[in-house]
Amino acid sequence: MGIIKSSFSFILGGFTGVYLAQNYAVPNIKKLADTAVFMAKQIEEKYRKPKKKDED
Repeated sequence: MGIIKSSFSFILGGFTGVYLAQNYAVPNIKKLADTAVFMAKQIEEKYRKPKKKDED
Protein backbone atom coordinates (compact mmCIF):
# COMPACT_ATOMS: atom_id res chain seq x y z
CA MET A 1 0.00 0.00 0.00
CA GLY A 2 2.92 2.36 0.67
CA ILE A 3 4.33 2.43 -2.86
CA ILE A 4 0.91 3.04 -4.41
CA LYS A 5 0.14 5.83 -1.95
CA SER A 6 3.50 7.54 -2.44
CA SER A 7 3.45 7.36 -6.26
CA PHE A 8 -0.21 8.31 -6.71
CA SER A 9 0.48 12.03 -7.19
CA PHE A 10 3.31 11.29 -9.65
CA ILE A 11 1.09 9.01 -11.76
CA LEU A 12 -1.82 11.45 -11.62
CA GLY A 13 0.48 14.29 -12.72
CA GLY A 14 1.76 12.20 -15.62
CA PHE A 15 -1.72 11.42 -16.87
CA THR A 16 -2.78 15.05 -16.47
CA GLY A 17 0.27 16.23 -18.43
CA VAL A 18 -0.40 13.78 -21.26
CA TYR A 19 -4.04 14.84 -21.43
CA LEU A 20 -3.17 18.55 -21.53
CA ALA A 21 -0.47 18.06 -24.17
CA GLN A 22 -2.83 16.14 -26.44
CA ASN A 23 -5.87 18.39 -26.12
CA TYR A 24 -4.47 21.90 -25.75
CA ALA A 25 -1.82 24.00 -27.49
CA VAL A 26 0.98 23.63 -24.94
CA PRO A 27 4.10 25.62 -25.93
CA ASN A 28 7.39 23.86 -26.53
CA ILE A 29 9.43 24.74 -23.44
CA LYS A 30 12.78 23.75 -24.99
CA LYS A 31 12.20 26.09 -27.93
CA LEU A 32 11.24 28.96 -25.59
CA ALA A 33 14.33 28.38 -23.45
CA ASP A 34 16.63 28.29 -26.49
CA THR A 35 15.13 31.57 -27.74
CA ALA A 36 15.62 33.20 -24.33
CA VAL A 37 19.28 32.11 -24.17
CA PHE A 38 19.89 33.39 -27.71
CA MET A 39 18.36 36.78 -26.89
CA ALA A 40 20.38 37.03 -23.66
CA LYS A 41 23.61 36.35 -25.59
CA GLN A 42 22.75 39.06 -28.12
CA ILE A 43 22.07 41.59 -25.37
CA GLU A 44 25.31 40.67 -23.61
CA GLU A 45 27.36 41.12 -26.79
CA LYS A 46 25.68 44.45 -27.52
CA TYR A 47 26.35 45.98 -24.10
CA ARG A 48 29.70 44.34 -23.29
CA LYS A 49 32.57 46.67 -22.45
CA PRO A 50 35.20 46.82 -25.19
CA LYS A 51 38.45 44.99 -24.48
CA LYS A 52 41.61 47.00 -23.84
CA LYS A 53 44.45 46.71 -26.33
CA ASP A 54 46.93 45.25 -23.81
CA GLU A 55 44.60 42.40 -22.74
CA ASP A 56 44.92 40.42 -25.98
